[in-house]
Amino acid sequence: MPRSPKLSRDIQPLSEFRASTAKFVRQVQETGRPLVLTQHGRRAAVLLDISEYEKLVERSELVEDIRTAKHSWNGRGRRSRDCQEDRPQEASKVIVRWS
Repeated sequence: MPRSPKLSRDIQPLSEFRASTAKFVRQVQETGRPLVLTQHGRRAAVLLDISEYEKLVERSELVEDIRTAKHSWNGRGRRSRDCQEDRPQEASKVIVRWS
């Protein structure tokens, strides 16, 4: 998860970002903290290091997968022995991989 922004350094107006883009990108890469960009004094965008962004996307997908699995079960759990009796023979060769 990205580190919390340091308000004095990690919130910048968009005009400052435009003037010093390389500097701010380097700052985000070195600190791992997001950079909050403002426009007219209001939040406008967030710049994240790519690895931090990828971690957020992976976590979001995992949470959504868990939410979907919970919803599909909806309290209708079955014993594995019962499931083995119901499955077709060819289905036993399928490997399900959770990532």
